[in-house]
Amino acid sequence: MMSRTMRRFKQALSKPECQEILRTEPRGVLSVMGDNGYPYGIPMNFYYDKAENRIYFHCARTGHKLDAIKNCSKVCFTTWDKGFKEGDDWAWHIGSVIVMGQATLVDDPAVIEEKVRQLALKYYPTTEEVEMEIARDIHRVGLIALEIEQMTGKRVKEK
Repeated sequence: MMSRTMRRFKQALSKPECQEILRTEPRGVLSVMGDNGYPYGIPMNFYYDKAENRIYFHCARTGHKLDAIKNCSKVCFTTWDKGFKEGDDWAWHIGSVIVMGQATLVDDPAVIEEKVRQLALKYYPTTEEVEMEIARDIHRVGLIALEIEQMTGKRVKEK
């Protein structure tokens, strides 16, 4: 994948810093090429699997984003951290990550259940609640796998 060089390279985050944001942050925006050539960005919960170099999203089994992915598998995912302030300064320091890659719809029921379980464990307060949700609704859940081709991160001061 040919990519542009980051213009503000001194603000670049390292790969481990990017991975930590992907591991800990709860939401981001998945952008696909939607209907009539318009971009379509969807706020999504996600699970980052570092070992596989993939991000997983649960979803319905039909809909606009799935149709878009079937038409063009190239997607972009963006997330950001909670940021911090220095001393009495009003300005926030924010770290963000942009991922480019190929999205596919997972069709293996065992993989869907495993990855949905990992995703749910990131959000639900107890394992029991995760297992109850999976038992009740796993047959309705779709799963998108985003194979990371490029990952960049940047720390900015909003001032």
